[in-house]
Amino acid sequence: MSVKAKKVLKIILIILLVAVLIVGGYVAYVMIDYHRIEDNEALQINDVTSESALVDQEYKAISYNIGFAAYTPDFGFFMDGGTKSRANSEESVKSVIDGIGDFLKSENPDIILIEEVDKKATRSYHYDQEEALRGKLDEYDSMFTVNFDSPYLFYPITKPHGKSYAGMLTLSKFNIESGLRRSLPIENGFMKFVDLDRCYSVSRITVENGKELVLYTLHLSAYTSDGTIATDQLKMLISDMQAEYEKGNYCITGGDFNKDLLGDSGKIFGIDGTNYTWAQPVDSKLFDGTNLKIVAPYNEKNPIPSCRNADGPYHDKQFVLTVDGFIVSDNVTVTNSDVYDLQFKYSDHNPVYMTFKLNK
Repeated sequence: MSVKAKKVLKIILIILLVAVLIVGGYVAYVMIDYHRIEDNEALQINDVTSESALVDQEYKAISYNIGFAAYTPDFGFFMDGGTKSRANSEESVKSVIDGIGDFLKSENPDIILIEEVDKKATRSYHYDQEEALRGKLDEYDSMFTVNFDSPYLFYPITKPHGKSYAGMLTLSKFNIESGLRRSLPIENGFMKFVDLDRCYSVSRITVENGKELVLYTLHLSAYTSDGTIATDQLKMLISDMQAEYEKGNYCITGGDFNKDLLGDSGKIFGIDGTNYTWAQPVDSKLFDGTNLKIVAPYNEKNPIPSCRNADGPYHDKQFVLTVDGFIVSDNVTVTNSDVYDLQFKYSDHNPVYMTFKLNK
């Protein structure tokens, strides 16, 4: 081998060694940085009201997955088959949060449950969405629950998704007496490094009759290789809610279930969902022997989906479904539940609502 060939080979080997060290170092960083928040963590409450809930009074709850204020109608997320990994700009994020805040304020619900709220994240230009929303909705008690504290994700290479610190925001016109974070089961394989630190929050609200309204905010798993994980998560939630009901309390859950709550959204909305298997119907047997039921927002005369498959910009042939909704105990009477038709203006989700009464 000539001297020149040896030099070329040496350079190639050095480049390969550096590449291996970089990749190996990054994998080690991700694995070392990985952690889960402990179960039963007490949550801090921003207290502004002393109101209790009343029985036989109609109230409204809204649940809204705001997609970290990135999913404008032109947005397709890289993990869903799209190309984008970050919001279009910081100005876009601020505009979306302003729009969401104005919408919620105009609807004036008694309870608001918001998922995918960034506190500090590369993907949303480190704009504190929780603080901005609390500022717009300052007449509510509020509570933030972290469910995503990720290492820096160096993908896509040209514009990495980056580091995220995000969670769920619960807002209530009633005084939240206490808050608790419950850790849900998650996958043990590679997917745990890219999925959220799944959990639900538990808010306790005093009712005038001495009982409690126990409010749950949740966001169940979507990107899993094992479909049983989301079922196990639901089992844990249902068990918790049933135990509270048996104590005499009222129970309401709201959020993003990442399940087809209508059973066959493809048929209802007329768009074939054969190739989109990430959102399966809820197993109704999970509720057997309980005093709980799912409330799937739906208007038969004018069905509106709560979620689009964000594999590209929004269009009228894109697969849509309803994954956002509620679970209530049978001492809660639901008077109506539907989806707001915002045409996915601010997120890949439309907000959903439920009007209800706490039974005497």
